Amino acid sequence: MFRTKSVEDAIATTDEPGSRLRKSLSAWDLTVFGVGVIIGTGIFVLTGEAAGTRAGPAVALSFVVAGVVCALAALCYAEFASTVPVAGSAYTFSYASLGEVVAWIIGWDLILEMALGASTVAVGWSSYAADLLRETLGLQLPAWLYSASPSLTEPNLLAAAVILVLTAVLCVGTKTSARVNAVVVAIKLTVVGIVIVAGLFFVEAANWSPFVPPSGAPSAAAEPAPPSLWADLGVPLGTFGVGGVLTAAALVFFAFIGFDIVATAAEETKNPQRDVPRGIFGSLAICTLLYVVVSLVVTGMVSYERISVEAPLANAFRAVGADVVATLISVGTVVGLLTVMMILMLGQNRVLFAMSRDRLIPPWFSRVDERTGVPRRITVVTGVVVAFVAAFVPIGELAQMVNIGTLFAFVLVSIGVLVLRRSRPDLPRAFRMPGVPVLPVLSAVASVVLMGFLPAVSWERLGIWMAIGLVVYLVYGHRRSRLAGR
Repeated sequence: MFRTKSVEDAIATTDEPGSRLRKSLSAWDLTVFGVGVIIGTGIFVLTGEAAGTRAGPAVALSFVVAGVVCALAALCYAEFASTVPVAGSAYTFSYASLGEVVAWIIGWDLILEMALGASTVAVGWSSYAADLLRETLGLQLPAWLYSASPSLTEPNLLAAAVILVLTAVLCVGTKTSARVNAVVVAIKLTVVGIVIVAGLFFVEAANWSPFVPPSGAPSAAAEPAPPSLWADLGVPLGTFGVGGVLTAAALVFFAFIGFDIVATAAEETKNPQRDVPRGIFGSLAICTLLYVVVSLVVTGMVSYERISVEAPLANAFRAVGADVVATLISVGTVVGLLTVMMILMLGQNRVLFAMSRDRLIPPWFSRVDERTGVPRRITVVTGVVVAFVAAFVPIGELAQMVNIGTLFAFVLVSIGVLVLRRSRPDLPRAFRMPGVPVLPVLSAVASVVLMGFLPAVSWERLGIWMAIGLVVYLVYGHRRSRLAGR
């Protein structure tokens, strides 16, 4: 179960006939991919929830904390991606360092993480799109078309439709997807720039005081923090204060999900040893800076006690009479969330593709279309599944598993760097993580600490999902793996 796949074997599989991905991406493409998936829900939605219910103006510090945790993990991802430039990201890295069963567990985890992430964003996107059509064109969509709490009797067909359209874009080719993403990212960054520049004219320094509201401070939007692992262990948390800042960091961590997807495209990159680290660090640095600045602007415009949880940016500008800017923000939100969904599905496709090529799931899925150079079969199947989940499954609190799943992947990748350094010190590493072993250990510990601030129920659901995955592995993958019998 703990047999490892050598780096040489992993790289050799990329040239097998019928499962060879087309190398078409540059460092710029990867950076834009990262920005495209990171800038979305976090900047347009989570800023209000984290500031109004957890951290107040200190939400800027929460973004910094989450960004630092991601930066530590990014160093680990960059070393692995430059050493093992193969599709699959954390799954492939774990296979080469920690063993097959660990790789399966992390791949199983990533499948759920990205599927739930894309579905959750699709449901949110449908509400934003419906509101925008009503506010700008006076077009009232029927409620049955976009239920905020989808079920078999009240589906969200609008969310399913946008997922299927984006699936079609992904089927056309990775380079085409990159071009579409670049256009959308340009629009998204323009809107963010307008928010920052226009918002500065309405900032009142008094709204930043106190910058870190005392624990238990009143707020119209505040609510008791959900039970978490640390709370169960007796660590004093609550609303606002230092505990609130850290709890908010775990919440806004969702805003950074996606930089690791850059690593899943390593196999489709022209010069992965050089360009993947650049793409990871470039996108993460740009997005962290924008998150901090936007959070300072919006909490400076409106007191955290009155901030809107549902649409903080748009409502902040409406509160000061800047309705035109508020409308532009709504447009940027609707357009910007498209790339978040598309790139999450791209990452999910590549993880499943890598698992299929390793025979841990049926190899039928890993066939690559000769004309487009993409694994069309797995792209279509995952697109249909995600569309079904978005349309009919009441995701609700399950979306919080996206955060814990990503942090769990960070822990294993951090440990994997140490293991591979010791087991294969001879491997050429175009990028070497500094501060080994201190920084990888710090990365793993920081990820576990943030996991502890997530609701305890997320741990329970993650455990159930992992148990199901382990059964699937023992029944199918363990016996049919490419490494079986070696």
